[in-house]
Amino acid sequence: MACTVCPGPPAYLSVMTALLALFSASSAVAADAPAEREQLAGVIRQLELADRLAAQAAHVTPDGRTRYHFDFQRLDTDLKAVRVGIADYLTPQRAQPRDPLRLNGDYAREGSATPTGARNP
Repeated sequence: MACTVCPGPPAYLSVMTALLALFSASSAVAADAPAEREQLAGVIRQLELADRLAAQAAHVTPDGRTRYHFDFQRLDTDLKAVRVGIADYLTPQRAQPRDPLRLNGDYAREGSATPTGARNP
């Protein structure tokens, strides 16, 4: 059965592959500080790659007959929040606790394929 939510197999698979690589690399983060910093820097690079792949996939013309569409704008917001959190951890500004950003996590949108305020290339 074909996926009616996905923008297309190549774009969807690229984003999913990048996210899978991200999560597999993040689980291998060691307790050793230099190794941890190196691993987290790699995670940031993978997040940037996932962001670029999602930006490309967002510009694929979706099938107008589908009811739900992937919300790339929400994904972009969450990827940026994770990237900022890792960067803040790697270069702490202060020792006081901070209020972490909450991730949306829900990327299905009902209705129009292009949201208002959609990203421009």
